[in-house]
Amino acid sequence: VPVRGLAPLAGRVYGRRWLVLLLFSLLGFAQGLVWNSWGPIQNSARLAFGFSGWDIALLVFWGPIGFAPCFFFMWLMDKKGLRVTVLLTSSLMVLGAGLRCVPVSDLEIRKKLIHGGQLLNGLAGPTVMNAAPFLSTTWFSPDERATATAIASLLNYLGAAGAFLVGPLVVPSPNGTSRLPLLLQSNAEHIKDRIEAVLYAEFGMVSLIFSAALAYFPSRPPFPPSVAAASQRLSYRRSFCRLLSNFRFLMIALAYAIPLGVFSGWSGVLDLILTPVHVSQVDAGWIGFWSIVGGCVVGIAMARFADFIRGMLKFILLLLLSGATLASTWFTLTCLNSVTHLPLTTATLYTSCILLGIFLNSSVPIFFELFVETVYPVPEGITCGVVTFLSNVFMGVLLFFLTFYHTEFSWFNWCLPGSCLLSLLLILCFRESYDRLYLDVVVSV
Repeated sequence: VPVRGLAPLAGRVYGRRWLVLLLFSLLGFAQGLVWNSWGPIQNSARLAFGFSGWDIALLVFWGPIGFAPCFFFMWLMDKKGLRVTVLLTSSLMVLGAGLRCVPVSDLEIRKKLIHGGQLLNGLAGPTVMNAAPFLSTTWFSPDERATATAIASLLNYLGAAGAFLVGPLVVPSPNGTSRLPLLLQSNAEHIKDRIEAVLYAEFGMVSLIFSAALAYFPSRPPFPPSVAAASQRLSYRRSFCRLLSNFRFLMIALAYAIPLGVFSGWSGVLDLILTPVHVSQVDAGWIGFWSIVGGCVVGIAMARFADFIRGMLKFILLLLLSGATLASTWFTLTCLNSVTHLPLTTATLYTSCILLGIFLNSSVPIFFELFVETVYPVPEGITCGVVTFLSNVFMGVLLFFLTFYHTEFSWFNWCLPGSCLLSLLLILCFRESYDRLYLDVVVSV
């Protein structure tokens, strides 16, 4: 039932918690920005670097591939704390961003360096996507946890949104109307210079964040902010046994992993999907940008509401997933306008895509909080690591098929409403519980 007006025992919180949250959120922002660098400018990248459709899909695919050592990062965070994990993650991002900037004239070698850089950036994904609930429990009081989780987790998505904005605005689209070889070559060189300017800027930003984290990023505060933060957690082995034997957890893990994995893969190649319906690279970038920004704003607002009236996580998820199912169905039917005769305009594409992004992206921190509450005392990093690993598995499978079937996208679009509807049904059947909240509110009192 909703819990309102019950105040947990006041733990000790520190003002520096906001600096820790800011540094971690900026790290997530940079990782999302670098991961989504190529999708919004895929037409320009084809001309400048000779990328094929397979290359563009693979550049996005390195994100889920980077989750292969996810369990190592979960173990490291559980045993060594946030500082060691964040420094290792940010150093991988610096190395990856630097590889993409190596000025090699041979295009084949340059493409390999870019792919290697994207892989190293993908290896940072497990930390920036899993550690948000761990950070919020370690540093924030119970009435701020959901908000901190939302900020720390959604800034990664905001970085991907920034790529939709920065890429098309800085990098010009290829001039397909020119038939003169000299003009085409000049256009390609200009586009390549603009892409390299973006790569250098991203490298500088990642290096600056790494330097700031190296200077100051503690693992934990001197005193815990709540009873749950100070309590003993299960060991690494027992945590996995508890998670894999908990049917309720597996149910909501699939409810999160399937639609979010499909949506992440879909948004990563949004420009590729919208090109056949004559949507320009700039318009596709704005659609992707506003869908993620809207999701971040609504997600933080929903998390603040969940902090204010606790015990409403399932109800919030039902609302968000119902909206995502309707929005994704609208978009898919609109793209089949020759069959459904629905109006295919920029306005309808903008509206349906933005609503879909708002509903799905804003559900991420609510899911994370529900995971932790359901399986407590399993450590937060391990719990969220398992579900994000599953999400990236689904995204990886989808992008794997995309590398072979990239000439027609109706099957890809139909995956969206199907995954959202399945998630909605799983949440409907889920029985919620709030074990961590009980410890903070009832036991502490």
